[in-house]
Amino acid sequence: MTTGLTRDAGWEIGVSRTLRLPPAAVWDFLVSPEGVQLWLGKGVRLPAVKGETYETADGVTGEVRSCRPGDRIRVTYGTSTAQVAVSAARSGDGAVLRFHQERLADAEERERRRAHWKAVAAEVERALGVDRGRE
Repeated sequence: MTTGLTRDAGWEIGVSRTLRLPPAAVWDFLVSPEGVQLWLGKGVRLPAVKGETYETADGVTGEVRSCRPGDRIRVTYGTSTAQVAVSAARSGDGAVLRFHQERLADAEERERRRAHWKAVAAEVERALGVDRGRE
């Protein structure tokens, strides 16, 4: 099977970054207005209840599919589904930030979204003022 193409979720991409911060600090930033703007889009107030909807300033609409505070949130994003998750690093000295998006149109969209999520991870890292961890 082609890399990034799954049987059930179509084309997908995942990007992760290890940050030298407690998982709770990373999560709190991601759900803050500044953090939400970085990963979900400008003009979005993050709904945290399953079934609530949102719209970005660019007109992308979506709905919360699930939310486990401190752990992960899964939302539709147009015709795709995106998930942001935070967990403790195996080493115990930081947090792993993960972005995952599925149901992408094709390999080209997958590569565009890879570049997007890598840029978002770098922006989160800069905003939090942390040293570069493992990617």
